[in-house]
Amino acid sequence: MKRIDFIKTTAAGSLAFMLPLSSLASGTKKLRVAQVGLGMMGTADLKDIASHPAVEVIALCDVDMNKINAVKGSYAGAKIFTDYRKMFESIGSEIDAVVVSTPDHAHAPVSLMAMELNKNVYCQKPLTHYISESRKMEQVAAKKKLVTQMGIQVHSFYDYKLATILIQKGIIGKVKKVIAWSPKVWGYDGTEPEGSDPVPEGLDWNLWLGTAKERPYKKGFYHPGNWRKYLDYGCGTLGDMGVHIFDTPYNALKLGVPLTVKNECRAPNGFGHPENNHVVYVFPGTPYTAKTLEWVWYDGKGAPEPQEELKLPNGEQLPDQGAMFIGENGQRLLLPHFMQLPKLIINGAYQTIDIKKYDTKNEAGKPTVSYDVEGQKHYHEFVDACLGKAKCSAPFSYSAKLTEVILLGVIAAQFPNTTLNWDGKNARFKETEANKFLEGQYRGF
Repeated sequence: MKRIDFIKTTAAGSLAFMLPLSSLASGTKKLRVAQVGLGMMGTADLKDIASHPAVEVIALCDVDMNKINAVKGSYAGAKIFTDYRKMFESIGSEIDAVVVSTPDHAHAPVSLMAMELNKNVYCQKPLTHYISESRKMEQVAAKKKLVTQMGIQVHSFYDYKLATILIQKGIIGKVKKVIAWSPKVWGYDGTEPEGSDPVPEGLDWNLWLGTAKERPYKKGFYHPGNWRKYLDYGCGTLGDMGVHIFDTPYNALKLGVPLTVKNECRAPNGFGHPENNHVVYVFPGTPYTAKTLEWVWYDGKGAPEPQEELKLPNGEQLPDQGAMFIGENGQRLLLPHFMQLPKLIINGAYQTIDIKKYDTKNEAGKPTVSYDVEGQKHYHEFVDACLGKAKCSAPFSYSAKLTEVILLGVIAAQFPNTTLNWDGKNARFKETEANKFLEGQYRGF
């Protein structure tokens, strides 16, 4: 079954249950939220979205009852579900917004169904598992005029806002290159496991697989927590950390989609993402870049590769994760990930940044090193936007394009050391064999 056909068919079945208006439509002040996915990130999302005084958590949904049982005591009034489709059928008319914190392969099925039912959506990163899904998510959100936000929390942090302002105000001139990196290893270079293991008590394995192809449960793989490593469920380190670290340069430079992408990595094994990736994108120029922009990404053990453009003053070590902006004149701006201020480097030495000179309107806000304070901003922004009091800074109109860039690098891993040419207007590769990776098939479940 094609992915969009699955969404249309299942959502249509749920529409019969959508009779009363939501609380937003009727003008009440509470935002009634359903949380789908209660793993490590899901519980964090739930805590932060619920910290807004206008939020009422009315539903908790996870395919693993152990995850539900771990949090339900704190949300006594919430109804419990293991299948998001049944949740929409049962209480769809009561839900104003849905927070989607599932593994990547379920982001689009849940989010699209919610949006087809006119629900505002906060969806974790990367927005989708396939590029075709990202484009569809953006289209549906725009058509229905819904409030949407992708879960890139650092997008709302002070240091990232400041870096965006500094770059756009020309602190290093036009940018010719960005180098970004993370040493995380969300890949798997081994062989596909054989056999099966008993499914843990409380886990509905069929529902966990959802629209992905059927595969036997294997202890130590997939659930809990390891799904990012595998092609069917996650998007590797690019999908995990790449979205966060790409976000600020992407936003600051006002980029669109690249012209070309190339991934230097091991040969595809049909099961796991590469443990090490070296991805090079070439973007068309913008008012903030040179004629074209080269974007280089490194991940995996040992990332990034040593090079002159990444050398820091005084022999300092690079931050564990981060991005380096490189200007046409050789000036550089280092942005560590995360909660560290950007650093200006000129002629091999750090230079003091007069922040007031660049942030004349105090748009970055107040500097803070408290994740408890900074971490809630992105969620509260979404809630306030749903209540008509704010606008989201990472809506699907923005985050779908950012996700598309990330996923192009993921696809390029299937054609190592080969430059792929991307037609962003038509969402197709010039190399036709690569187009089969733009979408997949939904399994009925």
